[in-house]
Amino acid sequence: MKKQEARLTALKAREAAHADPAASARANDWLATMLAHHAGQRLAFYMPIRTELDPRPAVETHDGPLCLPVVRHSGEPLVFRHWQPGAAMVQGEFGIQVPVSALEMRPEVIIVPMLAFDRRGYRLGYGGGFYDRTLEALRAQGPVTAIGFAFSAQELPHVPTEPTDQKLDLIVTEIGILQP
Repeated sequence: MKKQEARLTALKAREAAHADPAASARANDWLATMLAHHAGQRLAFYMPIRTELDPRPAVETHDGPLCLPVVRHSGEPLVFRHWQPGAAMVQGEFGIQVPVSALEMRPEVIIVPMLAFDRRGYRLGYGGGFYDRTLEALRAQGPVTAIGFAFSAQELPHVPTEPTDQKLDLIVTEIGILQP
């Protein structure tokens, strides 16, 4: 299966799963359980777009600093700006809400959105390569835990990969935690 075909298959599966609010609640319960193991660490997450699973219910229980990704330039790693509930936001690249705050942080844990994943820990995003470049750069500086967050219906038997693709450390869904 090629990446574009895999993206379309996964997008349809995610759209169907997104219609179940109970699945979102269960996924956030599992995510909150996982985040409890990372108390005190700097946590990056994403503002959901389209039918992405919304991590905010779990994230807002995290005991530690929070930050959101910001696209500075195409082809470059993401940067992360401090965020807290109620923080002032503006529309950034791709229509994604980003913090007004200029305070940048290096996350120790990143919740990563995706269209698809497999049991090896590979993910499929929208094709911009932002998270792969970011994880590669952060891992070159020291440890970082990458947690994929998705509906179980987004799992594929095999995600097509390239040498630049970065593996996730964990994947959290509404049915539990997968450790590749």
